Order: sequence, then structure tokens, then C-alpha cells
Amino acid sequence: MDLFGKLKGMKILLIDDDEWIRDSLALYFEGEGCHLQALETAEEGIEALKKQEYGIIITDYRLPGMDGLEFLKRIQDSHPNAMKILITAYRDEDIVSKANRMGIHDFIDKPFTTKTIENSLSRLLQDQKNNRTNFDVNHLVQREST
Repeated sequence: MDLFGKLKGMKILLIDDDEWIRDSLALYFEGEGCHLQALETAEEGIEALKKQEYGIIITDYRLPGMDGLEFLKRIQDSHPNAMKILITAYRDEDIVSKANRMGIHDFIDKPFTTKTIENSLSRLLQDQKNNRTNFDVNHLVQREST
């Protein structure tokens, strides 16, 4: 699968309080010709989602203010078709259980590499291709401005 070819038409939102992670992933995706909006807090993420649809939402669990699970819970009804990935260095059964009930599509454990992100996105896109009822493709594709 040409992962970045498929991602070029999508908008990706990343929320992580680690500046190095935000900057590194934004540069990496930009280098591959993909759009990744990187923000520091869940509150900034909620504001961004009011202005624009994102097909993929990646958030860290531990954030200043609202944590990643609370963020995903708050956007669940307004963005049900986005692919959602939770990054955490603190995975435990309680977090996994809550995330599964909320429909989180994948987990990425810290520390991670760009290959880890690529593998996660490849799996999600393959799942979406194999079972279109899980994701509404129209919400994943970047809308062209006219």
C-alpha cells in the first residue's frame, strides 16, 4: 500500500504536549507531502475541530489540562467517523478499557518511531478499505476549497 499517497488527500490532527514530537512528526509528514496539524493541548484541538474536519486524530494521553481520553470523549459525537489513535507511555487496563468503549481505533506506546506511526496508519487504512462501515470515507478525504 502506498501509505503516503493515500494520506495526501487527508487531514491529520496531532495533539501532544511534547514539542519535539509535534515538530518532528509535522516535518516528517510535510516531507512526505501530507498535511499534519500539530497542537499542544486538547483545548486547542477542540477549537481546531470546530473550524475543520480531520480524517485522522492522534492524541497523547497525558496532556496539560484535559487528557487525551477526555478530549476524544468530547469529540466523539461531533467527529464519529475520524480514525482515532491514542499515544501513551502509561498504558494500563483501565485506559485500554475506556479507550475501547470510546471506539479508539489504535494505541501507540511511547517511545515510538515514525515506522510505528506508519504501521498504525497502514493498518487503519487497510481496515477502512476492508470494512467501509467503520469509517465514512467522505469524512476522511480532505475537502478542496472552491
